[in-house]
Amino acid sequence: MFTTILMFILSYLIGSLVPGFWVGKIFYHKDIRDEGSGNIGTTNSFRVLGIRAGIAVLALDMLKGTVAGLLPLLFHSSINPMLVGIGAILGHTFSIWIGFKGGKAVATSAGVLLAYNPIFFIIIISIFVILLSISSMVSLSSMISFSCAVLISLYYHDWILTIVATILTIFVFYRHRTNISRIRNGTESTIPFGWYYNHKKSAH
Repeated sequence: MFTTILMFILSYLIGSLVPGFWVGKIFYHKDIRDEGSGNIGTTNSFRVLGIRAGIAVLALDMLKGTVAGLLPLLFHSSINPMLVGIGAILGHTFSIWIGFKGGKAVATSAGVLLAYNPIFFIIIISIFVILLSISSMVSLSSMISFSCAVLISLYYHDWILTIVATILTIFVFYRHRTNISRIRNGTESTIPFGWYYNHKKSAH
């Protein structure tokens, strides 16, 4: 029991690390909480800090989830990595370092999935990339990809994977509730590539 609690605390602390905030402050002298959407995650890092910074933040946010998901292996514990990884997801969303605020945990959730089931991770990421290349919207691509993760998880007959995927999908939809309103209104922010972005750009 002590080991399980320790792993969850470590997972939360790892997830609480805020690379988006630190990269902006240290290398660009910007607080991304005050610019763009105000989110500390990958999408706003791309928008405010640029492509290189966005890629770095994406990799670091995913790494948080992967390291957290590997804690049971490091501690020689039989607990499911997905359960330990929830700590990192909560840490990213409610970071102790920035007043228990944070991002939407999409990249960190993907990192946990990578640690638990790399093949499943590749499938979901492939779906995400395809959707993103069409919609140019990270929010929409994330929500649909998580929904697909729930359906595809049924193939594995892994009830923990399905339950956690379902909880995360609900969580992601909740965290994206303002994005959903903007998508409906046609005002959602887009990344500077993809079919929808190019179509909208050529129409002006």
